[in-house]
Amino acid sequence: MTTRTTVLVVDDEVSVCYILKEFLVSHQFHVVIAKSGHEALEIIERQPVDLVISDLVMPRMDGIALTRLIGEFNASIPVIIMTGFATIDSAVIAIKAGAADFITKPFKFNHTLFVIRRVLETQDLRDLATQSEYFRQLSNTDDLTGLHNHRYLKQVLENEIKRHVRYKHCFSLIFIDIDNFKLINDEFGHLVGDQVLLGVADIMKNSFRGSDILTRYGGEEFCAILPETTAQEALVVGRRFVDTIFNHAFDLELNEKGLRISVTAGLAVFPDHGGDVKQLIHAADLALYKGKKSGKNCICLYRARDEETL
Repeated sequence: MTTRTTVLVVDDEVSVCYILKEFLVSHQFHVVIAKSGHEALEIIERQPVDLVISDLVMPRMDGIALTRLIGEFNASIPVIIMTGFATIDSAVIAIKAGAADFITKPFKFNHTLFVIRRVLETQDLRDLATQSEYFRQLSNTDDLTGLHNHRYLKQVLENEIKRHVRYKHCFSLIFIDIDNFKLINDEFGHLVGDQVLLGVADIMKNSFRGSDILTRYGGEEFCAILPETTAQEALVVGRRFVDTIFNHAFDLELNEKGLRISVTAGLAVFPDHGGDVKQLIHAADLALYKGKKSGKNCICLYRARDEETL
């Protein structure tokens, strides 16, 4: 089920509330209406709200007072102030009180939508910055390869799903497994195995794009999250990486020719192949399993019919 952005519209003029609600619903927002500041605070206390759009002039509690109280209750909820007075003074007062931006009435709907999306995107960036600090404290880096670790992968997947649901974009997840890695450890020892893992991680850093998120999932498995990337685009990136590994000689002082290995990859795309973290990982893992069965040294895209092979 798709999660929509919840917008709380606050205005003592009911007609204004419903005009704005009709417009926002047509752009796939979920809209809740409050006719006063006190009612708005009660709604925020009992249900999640992503954005508040409040009138500036209201009886008992105006938009400025409401903005301050929302900031005290939950600073991560941005507030946009509506005003019928298109003056710099109104905007300055609203911003000083903690509002993210302001819009004027009567509405210019294209501009209104632009402001809403900009404020939501800015809040997303702030949330990501806060989460990044949290992730650093969790020790999000794999000790051996320097890539992100399994825990970080799941957190980022959850964030990417929320972000891509909001903006109706897709992203790709690639699972990668080193073929016959146990044989490498058995024949040459775990120190050589660790060098192979390091080499694969280094090639990943050079083969994938700067915007892609690279992780070591565990053992000889790696993952890559490719934001804003379709299946066809991800296949191009994944095939290039698989081919680079196959054509690379790992200089491990074992022989003059070096060690040759291969990898197999499985690709799944959000939201086509899974609507949450668990489903998406399952789909990518199943595509990887299909690649192993079909001869390894390849990348396979998940298909729903693959479930029948389990």
